[in-house]
Amino acid sequence: MAHVFSAVLLGKYNADYMVCQSCGYLKVHEPYWLSEAYSSAIADADTGLVSRNFSIAEKLSSLLFWEMAERGGGRYLDSAGGYGMLTRLMRDYGFDFYWSDKYCENTLACGFEYDAEVGKCVAVTAMEVLEHVIDPVMHVKEILSCANADTLIFSTELYNGAPPNPAEWWYYSLPTGQHIGFFQLRTLQVLADKLGLNFYSANGIHIFTKRRLRKNWLRIVTSSYFSKATAPLLRRLMKSKTMDDHRKMLSSVSKS
Repeated sequence: MAHVFSAVLLGKYNADYMVCQSCGYLKVHEPYWLSEAYSSAIADADTGLVSRNFSIAEKLSSLLFWEMAERGGGRYLDSAGGYGMLTRLMRDYGFDFYWSDKYCENTLACGFEYDAEVGKCVAVTAMEVLEHVIDPVMHVKEILSCANADTLIFSTELYNGAPPNPAEWWYYSLPTGQHIGFFQLRTLQVLADKLGLNFYSANGIHIFTKRRLRKNWLRIVTSSYFSKATAPLLRRLMKSKTMDDHRKMLSSVSKS
């Protein structure tokens, strides 16, 4: 890896950014400040959290129903699920989603925490996660193994060409110090190859999987137009878990 630039993170720590000239992987060298950066698991500056989750839920629901063989059946895990918003939204659609996060409190999907007893999952989601991890290969292996799944669906902003100037790309998130790894399409292809998985990408949704997916159809079902237009139909075809979950939580409260 070669040094490309230095920048100040959290307003006080000097960080060196290194890039792999073969695959384009760009990372922070030795991010020793992470414990301070994660004193709050989700940065206050992440004002796009809510709108992003609604948009992802539409695209993800469309992808899982219209492209995956299970047609929305089976279990799913949202890894590093934050406050549980995506898990709740996906259960509201009717998907049997569960939550896990080592660093954040589950406030919106209580009662649907994932553990081994829940069972094998069809797929794992990791939205806006890989830019936070030191070792993406090991991280993907661990979360797929944890859920015994063959598919990872994730999002992360990509860059093209040379690494962007730190003053010109917001995704570096310099004031928070939490984003430490950055990818190009070719980086993700190399990562998939190392994992022995197929790689697909469309409309900001990236997929590592053992399955064979239809690229053209994938572009359609993950498009904002298609996923938004078909959301009302999908909600009718799937049975929302909102009220079932409500009754389950009331039952657990009464038993306690």
